[in-house]
Amino acid sequence: MTAFVRGAGLLLTATLAALTPAAAQDFSGKPIRMIVGLAAGGGTDVTARLVAHKLTESLKTTVLVENKPGGNFVIAGKELQNATPDGHTLYFISSSSLIAQALHPDHPIDLLKFAAVSEAATGPLILVVRNNLGVKSLGELLDMARKNPGQLKFGTGGGTASSLYLATELFRSTTGVNINIVPYRGSGPALNDLLGGHIDAMFDAMPMMAPQAKEGKVTAVGVTGAKRSATLPDVAAIQESGLKYEITGWYGVIAPTGTPANIVQKLRDEVAKAVSSPDLVEKLALQGMEPRGTQPADFAKYMQAELAAYQKIVKDANIKPQ
Repeated sequence: MTAFVRGAGLLLTATLAALTPAAAQDFSGKPIRMIVGLAAGGGTDVTARLVAHKLTESLKTTVLVENKPGGNFVIAGKELQNATPDGHTLYFISSSSLIAQALHPDHPIDLLKFAAVSEAATGPLILVVRNNLGVKSLGELLDMARKNPGQLKFGTGGGTASSLYLATELFRSTTGVNINIVPYRGSGPALNDLLGGHIDAMFDAMPMMAPQAKEGKVTAVGVTGAKRSATLPDVAAIQESGLKYEITGWYGVIAPTGTPANIVQKLRDEVAKAVSSPDLVEKLALQGMEPRGTQPADFAKYMQAELAAYQKIVKDANIKPQ
């Protein structure tokens, strides 16, 4: 994947830039809506609420997270599309939001046409299984899948247009295993079914699943980055098994098309300040995430490159939308 791993220098630049005053813009007195296109409880929702809390403090107004799941992110996208471009409606997107476009060429919402604000955080995905499945490693999971073709159920939060779905399809095509993919509207419902024994495995974002793995509620068998995560150093990267497999999750903020540049810049500075605050850096690190805080133009270019990378995965793996 392109540009998933970036040095600390960019983060430092983003942090310092956040300290530079943008054009004056008073957000107090009117709440800000932060739309999330997935159900409450998932990694996107968790991270959005952390950022929203910080923005509430710094902007001296209430930043309300509104979950608008369903429709392959079309419902959430239309909320932003129809919003007034005054900085009071934001869309907290994830890589899943952009993947929907790669999986569905006729997708009615083009995220690249909105006003890019900033990438907030990035990190690998994690593959976990239910504790009573009887496997402790990726090798054991693959062995079970090959001995029981079509029997293992992999849940995918965010339905069939998410990074979790793409990760699962890429896993299936890369390993050649025959697995049963079960889509969910969000990671929260998928996790509930995993804990209840209704599904066997799932990929998820680190903010959602790292705490579950640390508490021993699920068994982690691999992370999708190029290397192991410092949050769960005992969990091997999937690439260590010899598979050419890498896909990473990220979160970012966009605003309605036509939002004035000074407002976009002010929002970007506030997002960068939020994710670089010591307590949020610590919370993100505990969840396996790296804070970002990129400039609007850089985030716009990054999304464009990511869309091209996702489209290549879809084509190479012959993934068909469901």
